Formats: sequence, structure tokens, C-alpha cells
Amino acid sequence: MMETARELLQKHYGYSDFRSGQESILRSVLAGHDTLGIMPTGGGKSICYQIPALLLPGLTLVVSPLISLMKDQVDALQSLGIPAAMLNSTLSAKEADDTLAAAKQGAFKLLYIAPERLDSERFRNDLYDLPISQIAIDEAHCISQWGHDFRPSYLSVSRMIHSLPVRPLITAFTATATPEVTQDILSLLSIRPNHVFVTGFNRENLSFALLRGVNKRDYLDAFLPAHKDEAGIIYAATRKEVDQLHEILTARGYTVGKYHAGLTDDEKSMWQEKFLYDDVRIMVATNAFGMGIDKSNVRWILHYNMPKNMESYYQEAGRAGRDGGPGQCVLLYHPQDVQLQKFLIEQSSAQERQANEYKKLQAMVDFCHTTRCLRNYILEYFEDALPEPCGVCSSCVDDSELRDITVEAQKIFSCVKRMKERFGAGLVAQTLKGSSNQKVKQFGFDRLPTYGIMKEYKEKDIADLIHLLVAEGYLALTDSRFPTVQLTQRAVGVLQGKETVQQKVRAKQEAERHGTPDADLFERLREVRKEISQREKVPPYIIFADSTLREMSEYVPVDEAAMLRIKGVGESKFAKYGAPFLDAIRSYAEERGLDLSGRPQPTADAADRPAADSGKGDTPTHLQSLALFQAGRSVQEIAAERGLKPVTIEDHLIRAAVEGHDLDWSQIIPAEHEPLILAAADEIGAEKLRPLKDALPPEVEYFTIKAVLAKRGM
Repeated sequence: MMETARELLQKHYGYSDFRSGQESILRSVLAGHDTLGIMPTGGGKSICYQIPALLLPGLTLVVSPLISLMKDQVDALQSLGIPAAMLNSTLSAKEADDTLAAAKQGAFKLLYIAPERLDSERFRNDLYDLPISQIAIDEAHCISQWGHDFRPSYLSVSRMIHSLPVRPLITAFTATATPEVTQDILSLLSIRPNHVFVTGFNRENLSFALLRGVNKRDYLDAFLPAHKDEAGIIYAATRKEVDQLHEILTARGYTVGKYHAGLTDDEKSMWQEKFLYDDVRIMVATNAFGMGIDKSNVRWILHYNMPKNMESYYQEAGRAGRDGGPGQCVLLYHPQDVQLQKFLIEQSSAQERQANEYKKLQAMVDFCHTTRCLRNYILEYFEDALPEPCGVCSSCVDDSELRDITVEAQKIFSCVKRMKERFGAGLVAQTLKGSSNQKVKQFGFDRLPTYGIMKEYKEKDIADLIHLLVAEGYLALTDSRFPTVQLTQRAVGVLQGKETVQQKVRAKQEAERHGTPDADLFERLREVRKEISQREKVPPYIIFADSTLREMSEYVPVDEAAMLRIKGVGESKFAKYGAPFLDAIRSYAEERGLDLSGRPQPTADAADRPAADSGKGDTPTHLQSLALFQAGRSVQEIAAERGLKPVTIEDHLIRAAVEGHDLDWSQIIPAEHEPLILAAADEIGAEKLRPLKDALPPEVEYFTIKAVLAKRGM
């Protein structure tokens, strides 16, 4: 039988022999055994039921989840001279009836249907008249409620099989299945465990890179020109993000398509076809795009947001390099992604499935914080055999130095233990920081010995350390919407001084110490200078030299103290010309939604000059504002006292908090506004402030929005 199968493979597909994984599955199927094949994307799953369909009498019924997938498969089969057809919503009633009538007469070897068609009583009755010899379930993980793409209509497949008078041969295939999902598939389809074939999840031609905390738009600006002649997919989490990226990239001259559930069927088909035929090189899409897309020359996959689980990530990343050539898979991670995915889980998952979805999400978060080989982390998740570290992922090639963080880890573990392992990472970090947050005081954590023992760290850095310790197995998080931190046995050894903890620390690069001038801001500042020049009838260089404007556009100073650190800005010039330049910079920063918290500061000797309003020794101006705020003054009172604008004082307070100084957020963030801001940020992103302001009730102020984003590290 296998020799005949090889002949058909050569005749129809042009290959002389099967891959090893395909041959094992085919031997089982051709011996008459119901079979489950778990093969990586690009592993050739379809041949494992299409060749048997040609050898078996009668019809093979293929259950497939997407219209696009069906069309691709049917078109491909027909081009190979194999009679195949499909039944889906794109057909008229007459076309569907004619197709079904032809199938009953034996006109096809394969008939593709969507699982939803099995919900039709009329179609179920028609099944009795079809000469079915094999039922093939493609993307079989959709049948399991624990699968990442669970489709309730897939449950009809099991009921349909059991209702047939004669049980046909059952074959099922998927690229991603955890042991839990595998067991579910076997149970629902009554397949014996000894007829499961896992050909391995390792895709050696793929390289993985994980980048934390980068400016995503800036990364795209650097990445895309280097890959301008290659096909690739950018996955984003929301429709709005997809639309925005599509608009931006199109404006920059890229040939780019888009795909999400909000488009019409015609629009989706149009973009998909353009991508398949290389009319567009880049597809920006949600996870609605890609299942079954048989485009072999995708060279790169870029995840603009963290996916909700490892199965989704590996399936989407696996769409690169299906031809066996190299594929580059890049994931851009930001802590905001976690909140967004939790929001999406709450909106789209049934209550009984949410705990499992949160568990899967936490595994994805752990992946984003691990320092281990990324390929091995993925393979371990799927319980596959681990090869040597790949040597090419971003973890393996990271030349960061190891830093001993045993003491920091002991402090964190001790705090978790003293908090009875009942609270989340945020509250643990606040306690270690010594925050005066209301919740810290409410639970009495300000009286713990561990309160404030890491006060020299920023709260965000402590939270990052906690997530690193979770990823490395020292801590665990419960599977819930608000996970609590718990100690593992591994942490006990560290607390007892029997084990050390190491963290990779990347050396600061020159590019990280010095910014790059923003060309658009530079031009805007030149326009301001020109207006002043014309009004005062003095040459532009008299106001500020080009070098001064370039430094302004590099460091983006938004208050008086920062402006006075720019070379060429003295106190007298600031008093005479500073205000319009500051106003222009603030407007520009607000329009662009620039995150200024981590910007480098100029190293000019001007930095040593005291601010004009200081009069208070060497205390930085923003900390003077903080001290007054902590003493009970309002923003308006501080502004009046210091002769500054209220917005400058607001920026002072946020900057102080970002630097790690103690600030009671509850004094500037109304409790009812924070969830509104977070929900809006999850939906439309936090890169720009104005869209957030427009999406929120009018009483939510810019200051509150900026404070919430700073508090959450967004």
C-alpha cells in the first residue's frame, strides 16, 4: 500500500518520497487505524489525509475551520488533477445543492465543509447518502475547549461521527496541541493513544527574538527597510492597532495589506489574495489571519503585541519559513500587553474557560521574561524533546553580563512570605519600595520588616524582577484575572542561602546614552524661531543657534529646568525666548504621545547651573515641586508659589514618581478614572495621549491620563 501511496505522491505532488513524520502517520492510516497527527506548521499535514483519500473508496469529508483555507486546498487539489469541492457560505443555495448532488454521485474524492454546516439538520440527513470512507478533521485543536482556537461548532463533529450507521476512518491533524488538548481530542474522537504521532515541534529554520520595552514604532522604522524585499506579517492585538499601523505604513510608501474581523468578506479576500500573489509584501493583521494560509515564502513574523498564549504565538510564528528557508520571528513585549490580553479574555471567553486562559497567558508572560533559550522554552511548553540551546535566538546571542541578584531575590521572597502569598506582584513591589499607597497602609504592610527594604529601586524595576523570578521558576502566579505571587520550592533554597540567583544585565550602549534629534520637532522649532526673528527683526541665530535647536529636539525638554540644561540656553535667553519654544515642544510631545520618562539628559556643563527659581541649593527643580506637593500644596498653589505653569508642576510630579520617588498616586488619580483609562489604553493603545483623551469622558484630565500611564509603566 505504501508503494502505491508513493506513486501517487510522485504523480500528483511531484515528490519521490514522504518525510519521516508523514510516513509514520500514513502507515497507521492505511492500516485502518483512526489517527491523530501533531505536526509543525509546514510539516505537510494535508498529504496525510489527501493520499489516503485517493486510495480509499468513496469520499473523504474534510472539516476545515476557514473559508480561505478550504478555497486554497480545493484550488490546489484541482490544479493537481484531484477532484475536490467545498460547501460553505460563499456558495448560493443552488450551487451548494448541485455540489452535494454531485458528491452523492461520486464526483469528488474530497469534500471540504465548515463545522457549522453540521448544525444543519438537513445536511446531517444528507450525510447518510454520501459514500464517506474517511473523515479528516483539520486544525483539530479547535475541538478542545482547552485549545487556543476552540470553536464550539467543532463539538458537532464528534456527535456526527457517532450518529453515522457505519463509522468511517477518522484522521485528525493539528500543529499545536498541549498534552491536555491532545487528551481532549482523543476522548472526543475515540482515537486510541497508541495511534497518536507527534513529529516534533522544533522548527530549526526559525530564529526567535524577544525585545522588551523598545519603542515599537521606532523598531518598525529600523526593521522594515532591512526587509523591504521580503514577505512578512505583523500581528497586532486589536483591530484599531491594525488600522493605525496599516495607515502609517501605507503613508510611508510600503505595499501593505490588512486583515481583521471588522472587514467585509470581500475586503478580507482581496487583501489575502494580494498577499498570496505578492502584490503586497506586508500584511498587518489580528490573529484572525493566517490559519491555513499556504504561503511558503513568508520570511518574517513580527508580533507587535504579545499573543494571549504560547499555542497562538507558535502557530503564528510558524507561518514564517514554510518552504524550509530561514524565518525570523520577533516579539515586541510591553507590560501593557498583559492588561490588554486580560481584557480580551474577559470579553471573549466563557466564564468556565477564563481560569485556563489566564494560566496560558501567564505562561506567555513567563516566556517574555525568561533569559533561557527561547526555542527550548517553547519546546518544553509542548513537552517536546529539548535539543541543545539553539545558539541563534535573542537569549542565546545576548552577550549581557551576569549579575548576582541573590540578595534582591531574598528580599522579594521574604516579602512575599510575610504577605502570606495572597497578593499580586504590584502590591509586593509597592511594599518593597516603601510606597505610601493606600492599599499598602490598609493591609498594614507598612509595618512589615520588608517595607521599604528596596526603596533605592524604581517600583517598575522591582515588578520586573518579580516577573523574572516567576519566569525562572522561583515564584509562581495563580491562574486568575488578578494573580497572586507564591513561593516555589526553588525559592526556599535561595532563602536558606543554598542557591544563588543570576540576572543578565545588558551593558549600556552609546545609543542608549545619547538620543537622536527628532527631525520633525527640529523643523517645528525652526518655525518658532523664524516667527520670533521676523517679529523682533533679528537674525535667527541671535535667538538660538541650530545646534541648540537640535539638542532641544534630541532631549525634548518640557520644563524650565530641563530647558536650562540645553547648551546655548542661558537664564536671560530663556526669560526672553523660552516660553514659545517650551509650548511648541509640549504640544509636539502631546500630539505624538511621546514617552519622556526614560529620555537621556544632556551632559553639558549647563546641567550644573541652578534653575532660575531654585534658591534651594542643589535640589533638582522637579523634586522641589514634589516636596511641596508632599507637604499638602495643590498643583495650582505650587505653580503660583514657584512662578511656573501648572502643567510644568504636573510634569515634575510624574517625573519624580517615574524616577522612583515616593508619590501617593491616589492624590492625583481619582479611583473611578483609573479603570476607564486602562480600558481605553487597552483598546486603542497608549502611544498617544490625544486619542485617549478623546475616547474618555470630558472630566478625565490629561494629567490623570499621564499619571495612570506612568503608574502602570505604559
